[in-house]
Amino acid sequence: MAERKKLYEGKAKILYATEDPAVLVTYFKDDATAFNAQKRGTIANKGAINNAVSTHLFKLLESKGIVTHWIKSPNDREMWVKPVTIVPLEVVVRNLAAGSLCRQTGMELGTALTPPLVEFYYKNDDLGDPLLTRDRIRAMNIASDETVAQLDQMARHINQVLTDFFNGCSITLVDFKLEFGTLVDGTLVLADEISPDTCRLWNQNETDKARRVMDKDRFRQDLGDVESGYQQVLDRILAHTN
Repeated sequence: MAERKKLYEGKAKILYATEDPAVLVTYFKDDATAFNAQKRGTIANKGAINNAVSTHLFKLLESKGIVTHWIKSPNDREMWVKPVTIVPLEVVVRNLAAGSLCRQTGMELGTALTPPLVEFYYKNDDLGDPLLTRDRIRAMNIASDETVAQLDQMARHINQVLTDFFNGCSITLVDFKLEFGTLVDGTLVLADEISPDTCRLWNQNETDKARRVMDKDRFRQDLGDVESGYQQVLDRILAHTN
């Protein structure tokens, strides 16, 4: 795995090709961004924490029948993954109202959503990743109705597995973002990462609205102790897994 060519560098990760066409390497960075990269910073050890969290959660989901792009995580910063063609939709699952949902609808922070809300956003930074209806997805020819239905079904399954797991860690899974891709044989799989960068996670042992936050909202909202929030998530996952 010595020969590598950078294929893509995003806000939080770098993707490399290897001499094996069936294996790519994702390198997790400490860089942090928010508000479509209008706010930038660094979170110490974030890359290693997010890699570890994602690794444990991908392994959990694989054990529950969710196919992912994960192969192995040989060190604290790198994850080996299968090449996929990314579906240009970000799938957001919401269990409680927070973030843009509250801003756009006036719903009170923390309002329970039953059943959970599944939303689709166009993966396009230039357009600000807009929220799409299913009719717009069809009109834009982004994905077939069958694929959208499969994304919805997989997202709800993932949500149930993760909600149950995080409850065992005394963490509330408020909402989270997923990305999917297709393998060379057309199989739809979970890709990207699942981490405090992509999830809203609240400490169930803390009632204070600011102190309960364990995710990137600590960075977005200048709450401080960002590294501590991320580390607590990993520590609880490890403790619950072991």
